Amino acid sequence: MQLHHLKPTLKKRRIKRIGRGGKRGTYSGRGMKGQRARAGRKIRPAERDLFQRLPKLRGFKHKSLKEKALVFNVEDLAKKFKEGTINKKMLLELGLIKKVSVPVKILGNGEIKKSFKIRGLAVSKSAKEKIEKAGGSVI
Repeated sequence: MQLHHLKPTLKKRRIKRIGRGGKRGTYSGRGMKGQRARAGRKIRPAERDLFQRLPKLRGFKHKSLKEKALVFNVEDLAKKFKEGTINKKMLLELGLIKKVSVPVKILGNGEIKKSFKIRGLAVSKSAKEKIEKAGGSVI
């Protein structure tokens, strides 16, 4: 047996050629007029439709893709934690945040008497002052 003796086991399926008259009528399954009915049609890009849906008003600003930080006040930390270190893993263990990648910021609302060491979290000026006044530190 040689290569030119081999034949495929399955029949080759014929692709239906549309838009050439024939038994399907003048439009041949392409509908009436329009972009999809034309020969050599080029579908326009999807980005253009997205741009058209955006508001075209002065002063319109796109929402930033940056995630907003979760905010905790000093009094919240005083209620939830005993003295010690606070970082994202500790917040995750208590269920205050859902994942470690979320940005967290501590604000200075309320009073604090416990001393905390805060690591890897954003802290406002007033919160930093209150934490250091209570004997803690911000790293």
